[in-house]
Amino acid sequence: MGLAPGQRLGAYEIVSPLGAGGMGEVYRARDTKLGRDVALKGPAEEFFEDRERVARFEREARSLAALNHPGIAAVYSFEEISGRHLLVMELVEGETLAERFARGAFRCGRH
Repeated sequence: MGLAPGQRLGAYEIVSPLGAGGMGEVYRARDTKLGRDVALKGPAEEFFEDRERVARFEREARSLAALNHPGIAAVYSFEEISGRHLLVMELVEGETLAERFARGAFRCGRH
C-alpha cells in the first residue's frame, strides 16, 4: 500500500492501512482539524494519472454521498490533496466482511 503510518495528507495523518483491492486503498487516518479518526479511500498510485479511473472514483464518491442509511458509512468529503483524490468517510469499527463471511451464511431477518 502506498501510504505509511505518520504520513500527512493535508489535515489527515495516516494511522494504519485498512485494506486494498480492485483499484483502491483504504486507510485509518486522524483528522487533525476535527480530532477524529476517519477512513480515507483513494485510488491506488498506479491509477493517479488514469483519467477514466479517477472519474469513476469521483462518481463513486458522489453516489455514496447521496445515500443516508445506518448500514452505510457516511461520506464527509471528497478532496484532492497532493495529487491524490481522497474520499473521506466515517470510520466504522468492527469485523471485516471477510471475517463475517468466514462465520457462515447470512440469515435473512424475515425468516
